Amino acid sequence: MPKLKTKTVFFCQECGYESTKWMGQCPACRQWNTFVEETVSPAKTGAGIHHGSREKVKPTRMNDISMTETARTKTGIGELDRVLGGGIVRGSMVLIGGDPGIGKSTLLLQACRNLAAAGKQVLYISGEESLQQIRMRAERIGDMSDSLLLLTETNLGTIKETIEEVKPDICVIDSIQTMYNEEITSAPGSVSQVREATGTLMMLAKGLDISIFIVGHVTKDGSVAGPRVLEHMVDTVLYFEGDRQASYRILRAVKNRFGSTNEIGVFEMRESGLTEVPNPSEYMLSGKPEGASGSVVACSVEGSRPVLIEIQALVCKTNFNLPKRTAAGTDYNRVNLLMAVLEKRCDLQLGYYDAYVNIAGGIRMNEPAVDLGIALAIASSYQDKAISDRTIVFGEVGLSGEVRAVSGADIRVQEAKKLGFDTAVVPQANMRSLKGITGITLVPVDSIRTAIREILK
Repeated sequence: MPKLKTKTVFFCQECGYESTKWMGQCPACRQWNTFVEETVSPAKTGAGIHHGSREKVKPTRMNDISMTETARTKTGIGELDRVLGGGIVRGSMVLIGGDPGIGKSTLLLQACRNLAAAGKQVLYISGEESLQQIRMRAERIGDMSDSLLLLTETNLGTIKETIEEVKPDICVIDSIQTMYNEEITSAPGSVSQVREATGTLMMLAKGLDISIFIVGHVTKDGSVAGPRVLEHMVDTVLYFEGDRQASYRILRAVKNRFGSTNEIGVFEMRESGLTEVPNPSEYMLSGKPEGASGSVVACSVEGSRPVLIEIQALVCKTNFNLPKRTAAGTDYNRVNLLMAVLEKRCDLQLGYYDAYVNIAGGIRMNEPAVDLGIALAIASSYQDKAISDRTIVFGEVGLSGEVRAVSGADIRVQEAKKLGFDTAVVPQANMRSLKGITGITLVPVDSIRTAIREILK
C-alpha cells in the first residue's frame, strides 16, 4: 500500500485562512502573528465536501417560503432558556465557552437531566471525563433519567456513527478540542481538527435535525480556543463568565441566530450544582454599605432585564508623580475619560489623586448608561460626601459634560421602585417617557455638574 503523502500548510487561528507559507499578517482578517503550522493530507483536504452527481438545486423566491413558528424545547432552566431566546431550536448548534471550572459541564448536565426527565432522548459525549467521573458529578446534581445516554469517546468517526445510530433529540459534545479525525494527521485541538470536527457535527445537526451543544476551551484573553471560523459556523455562541472564587456565574450570548444577543442569565454555584438567580438586582446589592462615600447604585439593561449594580470608587492622594488608576468590572479607558470630564467640566483636581473603580459582585458592565454612576461615585469619594442609599442613577456622559438619554429609562425606574428606591437621577432628555411614573422622585439632570450639585449637597 503506497504511503500517503502529506503537506505542510499554515492556518490563521482567527479566521481559518489557509496559506502554503507563513505570513506575519493574515491577508483576510489583518491580524498579526496568528498563523500556525499544520500537517495535512492533500487527499483529505476539504473532507466532507462530496463531489459527483447529485440532484440539481434551484433557487427559491423569498415570498414562496412559508413561515412557521419555530418550535423550541424548554431546558427546564429558565435563565438558560432566556439566553437561548426561549429554548432550544431543533437542528441548532450551540457553542458554550468559559474558563476551566466555571461550570460549563455542570450546566449542560443539569439541562440534560431536565430534558431526559421530560422524555427527550439525550446523548452526552465526553472526551475529558470517564463514565465514573460523570456519574459522581451527576449524583451531586440529583437523580438522572434512563433516557440519558453517556459516551466517552474522542474519535470523530465513532461519534458520528453513534449519533446516526441513536438519533438523539439533544447531543452534548464536551469538549470540541478533544475530538479528532483519523484522516487528519495534526493533534487534537489544532486548527484543522477543530474545524473538521465542527463541520462534521454541523452536518449531523442540520441533516438529522438534532440540537447539538459544544463545549469549547478558552484562551488567556477569554475567547474560544481554535480558529475564529468556529464561532461563525455555529448558530449560537454563549460565554460563561464569573470568578471561580465567587459563587455567582453569568451566561452571556454573543451570537444568536434565533434570539437576542443582549440577554444574560445569572446563576449561583452551590454544592448541588448551579441555581438560578431570578432577581439579580437584589443579589448584586446585598451587603452594600450604608452611608459610605464613593458608593452609588446604577442601573444597566441587559436585553429585556434591568440589573441594579453598586459602583464603588476610592479616590486618595497619590504618593508618586504619576497617579494610579484601576478599574474592575468596567472599561479602564472609559474610567479615564470620565475622570478627564470631571476635571475639565467640574473643576475636580483629580490629576493628583489615585482612583480605584469597582463594580461590586464581580459583574462586568460596559453599557454607556453606567457612566453617570461611575462619575458620581468618583466625585462622592473625592469630596468625601455620601450619596443616599435609596438613590439610583443612570445616564450617558458626553465629553462636554452633558448627560445624554439612554434607552429603557422606564423599566430602569420601575425596577428601582420595585426594590424600594425613592429617588432616581435620570437624564433630562428621558423625562418625556417617564411622565406616567409615580411613587418615586425623579431628579432630571442635563449635565454632570448639575448632577453633582443636586446629589452631593
